[in-house]
Amino acid sequence: MSKVKNQEPETMSFQAEVKQLLHLMIHSLYSNKEIFLRELISNASDACDKLRFEAIDKPYLLGDTPDLSIKVFYDSDLRTISIIDNGIGMSSKEVVDNLGTIAKSGTKDFIKNLSGDQQKDACLIGQFGVGFYSAFIVSDKVKVISRRADLPIDQAVCWTSDGLGEFTVVNLEREDRGTEIILHIRNDFSDLLSGWKLREIIRKYSDHISLPILMCKEEWDEKVGKQIKTNDLESVNQSNALWTRQKSEITEEQYKEFYKLVFHDFEDPLIWTHNKIEGSNEYTQLFYIPKHSQFDIWDREKSNSIKLYVRRVFIMDDSDQLLPRYLRFIRGIIDSADIDLNVSREILQESREVNSIRDSSVKRILNLLDDISSKDNDKYLIFWNQFGQILKEGIGEDFSNQERIAKLLRFSSTHNNDKDQKISLNDYISRLKPNQNNIYYITSDSFENAISSPHLEIFRKKGIEVLLLSDRIDEWMLSSLRSFENKSLVSIAKDNLNSEDITDVEERKDLTSSSESLKPMIDRLYKSLSKRVKEVRVSSRLG
Repeated sequence: MSKVKNQEPETMSFQAEVKQLLHLMIHSLYSNKEIFLRELISNASDACDKLRFEAIDKPYLLGDTPDLSIKVFYDSDLRTISIIDNGIGMSSKEVVDNLGTIAKSGTKDFIKNLSGDQQKDACLIGQFGVGFYSAFIVSDKVKVISRRADLPIDQAVCWTSDGLGEFTVVNLEREDRGTEIILHIRNDFSDLLSGWKLREIIRKYSDHISLPILMCKEEWDEKVGKQIKTNDLESVNQSNALWTRQKSEITEEQYKEFYKLVFHDFEDPLIWTHNKIEGSNEYTQLFYIPKHSQFDIWDREKSNSIKLYVRRVFIMDDSDQLLPRYLRFIRGIIDSADIDLNVSREILQESREVNSIRDSSVKRILNLLDDISSKDNDKYLIFWNQFGQILKEGIGEDFSNQERIAKLLRFSSTHNNDKDQKISLNDYISRLKPNQNNIYYITSDSFENAISSPHLEIFRKKGIEVLLLSDRIDEWMLSSLRSFENKSLVSIAKDNLNSEDITDVEERKDLTSSSESLKPMIDRLYKSLSKRVKEVRVSSRLG
């Protein structure tokens, strides 16, 4: 129960970007009304995860209610839906900061990335951490009552707003820790005021939540001819984390739905891998590769989208220790049975268990990529076109796996003169000329400039394939990738390139003879052009 203190509520204005966000929510996402419950339950689950984590060091925070849950109630007469959790709760300052006045970085990014596609934008809500505001899609008034677990009962807070520009805050007394959100449902969303409808939404969007989501049981009443709520509570969801189940028990559709809900993507994943590792270091991996890159994929400071759990307790989702930067396109979950629950980011860097998990995870992901590259080339090319340039970073960053990564690279080539990058290094080697000792390439700022380079003429004449590289990262990558399968990678623009691959014995003799006989002319040309050229020499490379 909550009891308001004898004080006047304080009225504040929303920060300007929050006002804009609320307007967009209400007027642009109304056809995706069900997402409000998904987002509020997700927030409630996060609050319980945070309490569980803080209680590792401060067990007193759990008090006499150690069992965590989320409750969803509705009152069709009052036209309200309530979402209640007994998680960490919020202080008065946290309520004001999180729900009104301070523009979170996600707010601006969310607005910037809106596309007009309601299904896609509905997924962005969770991706940018602005899910609470989806409550105003279906509500004309929202009330939030909260008490942080480490604060006394007289330091709870009540936040109220109609979403039109202002909100009020007042302190009150609340015995229970955690947060209660009360939604006053708009007249045109009366269908939500139904136990059947709310259960359907919860099972559709939140079945994977590891906490029980409780609602009042309902029984058929013959006298009134409808379902009547009882005082008994029942769990609506499975409350069973998907990654903890056996692979044989999980359907392809369940894997896809879990991905879309947890990682806020409106598309199915491209592919995934789910593994349980047992032995001295026990852990579970569930990794997904998306079909499309995230908007901030080129931000190397971006945190990996890997959620770390320890024995199903959420620990963090922004550690750079779980996967190398060149695999930052991966989204997934790692649940360890052996990492210390008190783990910090600093400890992660020095943990043998984490290093073992990281090495295993890299191996699993590279195995997955190798598998689809050999079994489903079309699917692999979808991956490559989205994430190939990022994978190239691994050539210079992960020397222990450099050869495996090199096998996964794809290039344009004079073999087919196709701009699409489809040629692997193994493909190139399979077409080597007899006694050819090198893999030849040319770098340029565009495919068009590469394929029209005069350096290619002698190679075309000799029928020698050349890789055409035009990604910005290529020259950096090639500074680390010097050979593949004992064949040197050689630039055809390299000075003094008179390789045995492109000139035979007679040609080399002719070249030497020409250089000697033309030396006086070469010297005169160099003297005339010395301010504009580095060298003048005889060459056979223009065919």
